[in-house]
This record gives sequence, C-alpha cells and structure tokens, in this order.
Amino acid sequence: MIVKATRDRQQELAGLFKSARVIPVLTIERLEDAVPLAKALVAGGVRVLEVTLRTAVAIEAAKAIMAEVPDAIVGIGTILNAGDLDRAQALGVKFGISPGATPDLLKAASASALPFAPGIATASELMQALAHGFGFVKFFPAEQAGGIKALRALAGPFPDARFCPTGGISEANAATWLSERNVVAVGGSWLCPAADVRSGNWEGITAICDRTMKLLTP
Repeated sequence: MIVKATRDRQQELAGLFKSARVIPVLTIERLEDAVPLAKALVAGGVRVLEVTLRTAVAIEAAKAIMAEVPDAIVGIGTILNAGDLDRAQALGVKFGISPGATPDLLKAASASALPFAPGIATASELMQALAHGFGFVKFFPAEQAGGIKALRALAGPFPDARFCPTGGISEANAATWLSERNVVAVGGSWLCPAADVRSGNWEGITAICDRTMKLLTP
C-alpha cells in the first residue's frame, strides 16, 4: 500500500518537473538574497525551485520565498536523512529531492506524504529506489557518473524509470539531455551564477532564465 501511494506521489512530482523542464539548484548563502533571487527566476519563467539544505539559512530562505513569492513552487534539496525529510515536510514545501539515498532514507520517504525523488548513480541504487516505489529519480552527478551514455544504458533494464539529471548540466547541453526519452527535466545552478547572486544582478539572472526557457521549450 505504501509503495502504491509513493508511486502516486511520484507521478505527481514527475508531472510537475516535466512542465518545468529545468529545476534551478539554489544554494542561498544570505537570507536577504532569497526573495529577490526567487523573483528574478520566476520573472524569467522558472517557477519550480530547489532550495538546497547546504547553508545555515536554507530553511528560513525557503520560508521567505513561499511567503513572499506566491508564483514560486518551492522544494527542498540535499535531503540526506529522515530528519531532513521531516524538516522539509514540516515547512510545507511541494517536494523533496536528494543527491543519493540510504535504505533508511528510502524507507522514511516511502512512508512520508512529501513527493520525493531520491538520487541514484548506479543500477544497484536505482534497483533499491524502485523497490521502494521510486521510479522517478535524480541522476547525480550526471556527467561525472557517465553522462548520457550511462543514462541510455540504464534505459535497457529499466525502461520505465524516469530521471532528472543534475551535475554538469549547463545551458550548452541541457537540450541534449532533455531530448532523451527517459529524461523528464534537468537540474543545475547555471541559471543563477553565484557571482550574480552576490552582486545582486537580478536582471542578469532573469535574462539567463528567459533565454534558457526559450531554448528548451519544444
């Protein structure tokens, strides 16, 4: 029963990611950057945002975006354990995503009501995810784990698995990844360069998003 419920949530999440095409991976160092960054992304047509748990202000940043940028669809990334998963669900975000997955995390995620995509890099990891009902996963680190050739190899024994490749994805290769049959969306940080965030170049970030979305929209 839990596996079926997990699969239902997975379908919902895969549909959300498919409509988004690209998911920006946000590592927010300063809380005051959270809202203007989200507004810049949304203005460029990028609404589904992954706020990573890599900084001390991540939780407060996600709260601020949800409160002040209603057009943003906020999820939490870099979920490493059940505690992180609980924190994300308590926030009321729309999804969770991880760079990898332990058996304990997969068990907790399958029992959680939060739509979740575990990270995988190998066939064995994908088999564990599938056993817990997760057929939509993050492929990470995508380029370093073998790139498109590796993804195509996984499509053979796992024809129904769907992926959001992240890691080494850029404006230059995003469209190539998205052309793969088993790719739903791609993730990356190129939409919001750290230098632009530090300098408050919000118009520049909006321009990158706008250009990217025009390139990636069928």
